[in-house]
Amino acid sequence: MLKVGDKAPAFTLKDKDDKDVSLSDFSGKKVVLYFYPKDNTSGCTKQACAFAASYGLFKKKGAVVIGVSRDSVSSHVKFAEKYGLPFILLSDPGLEAINAYGVWQEKKNYGKTTMGVVRTTFIIDENGVITHVMPKVKPDTNAAEVLQLL
Repeated sequence: MLKVGDKAPAFTLKDKDDKDVSLSDFSGKKVVLYFYPKDNTSGCTKQACAFAASYGLFKKKGAVVIGVSRDSVSSHVKFAEKYGLPFILLSDPGLEAINAYGVWQEKKNYGKTTMGVVRTTFIIDENGVITHVMPKVKPDTNAAEVLQLL
């Protein structure tokens, strides 16, 4: 996994509108980049709704919020519409950004070991440098913790 002080790896992924979005599009802005396992699951929904509820505060602090999962573009459309998510959701089925940020890891669930996305949030500064790494965050408190760090 990446560390504080590392240059944030570049990526280009599709958003819910099927448009290419690159990290470099946000040069000069703070970026809250959070990786989550799956649309419409309880933890991921709590996390997304918490970011949505605080979205105005993120904008006031000059930060862009981006959520990334392996889900398809169409899944992101339904997820964003269902919960009124105002921020960017990116689809990474090929694990491009997920691997680059080191969040594809072994997970244990009910005694079974599988590979999956470990819920992790990165804060990236205006120069593309990682200032905070938050591994294994709690879905319902992550947005508030990020706001405090900004």
